[in-house]
Amino acid sequence: MSKLVIRNGRVVDPSQNRDRICDVAIEDGTIREVAPGIDAQGAAEFDATGLVVAPGFIDMHVHLREPGFEHAETIETGARAAAAGGFTSVCCMPNTQPINDSPNVTSYIVDRARRFAVVNVFPIGAITKNSAGEALAAFASMKEAGIVAISDDGKPVMNARVARRAMEFAQALDLPLIEHCEDLHLSAGGDMHEGLESTRLGLRGIPRSSEDVMVARDLILAELTGARYHVAHISSRHAVEMVGFAKKRGLRVTSEATPHHFVLADSNMTPYDSNYKMKPPLREPSDVGAVKQGLMNGVVDAIATDHAPHAGAEKMQEFERCPFGIIGLETALGLALEQLYHPGHVDLGHLIRLFTQNPASILSLDRGTLRAGSAGDVTIFSLDRDWTYDVGQSASKSRNTPFHGRKFKGGPVATIVAGRIVWQL
Repeated sequence: MSKLVIRNGRVVDPSQNRDRICDVAIEDGTIREVAPGIDAQGAAEFDATGLVVAPGFIDMHVHLREPGFEHAETIETGARAAAAGGFTSVCCMPNTQPINDSPNVTSYIVDRARRFAVVNVFPIGAITKNSAGEALAAFASMKEAGIVAISDDGKPVMNARVARRAMEFAQALDLPLIEHCEDLHLSAGGDMHEGLESTRLGLRGIPRSSEDVMVARDLILAELTGARYHVAHISSRHAVEMVGFAKKRGLRVTSEATPHHFVLADSNMTPYDSNYKMKPPLREPSDVGAVKQGLMNGVVDAIATDHAPHAGAEKMQEFERCPFGIIGLETALGLALEQLYHPGHVDLGHLIRLFTQNPASILSLDRGTLRAGSAGDVTIFSLDRDWTYDVGQSASKSRNTPFHGRKFKGGPVATIVAGRIVWQL
């Protein structure tokens, strides 16, 4: 029998409206009790004095690259990076090789995660076979194998009829459909946001409208089908407005934002630095402000990293030739504290909800709470520890980040999965 008691931390659990100094007891991988002065006889103890103790953080949008691209990341290394960022659960996108469009690939990911990952890994299955946007993948059998949502992330479903059928099947199976919202015809050939900065740098632009028109189309289809629809990595001010309008109308719509989209604008880019190249691209300050406002007022439901590792040889090319994407697991909490909590834009409960209760609800996961009987997943972090991010020390296999050398106030201290400390500062 294994038992861990976390002592004297500020326990903040939005799922129970709890914010108080007390202890947390985990026994055999399950939360046993949250109360002051828990008897720790025979238990290991963790002194959390001066620290925040929260339900285990969930990142609902990561790329672990396995199978097929193990040179950039593996399930094992990605999970270690997640633990170092305070995440106890991650949801991996299907754009592997082969693509996760069948129960065989889903089962492979689940097995590899069980054997090698220090955090929980929940696969997301493809919407269409080979993510080609034509024939639907086998949702039902993939759900039995372990997927928690469907997405063709990186390859939006361009055919509206296929998107409608996907939503209908997803609705019948109670699976959320997650869309990478981009009209590929409007964004074709683009490398960064279309605007003053792209003109100044002489780079091809990706217009804001490429995101907006896809969000608009999908919201219409979501209303038609009644599906649970989720906008991935929202970045446009108009998209935020449309999601807010859809929520007011009662649609089953949710959205997520990445730290880089509520921290950086295209004007913050170091010219031609591939570490600033991602999709959606960094947009204008007005878009950054709208995404941040969406996180504050509840239009944007979750913070997700879109952790997208690329090997150095791939990313260290000309800006026009290198792939889109950056890593983000280890800097997400620091950036969220910097941009949302420390300036007073959100309280601590709201911030933690964006990482825990909300993504768990969107994906119907039995996580994101410290309720007795729930999974013993806990994130312990500091609000005031000064530290500097050194990507050279990252647990990820890749180094593509614009945040190397950034100084933070507050960040992860320990990550506990099923009652076991899997990472500690």
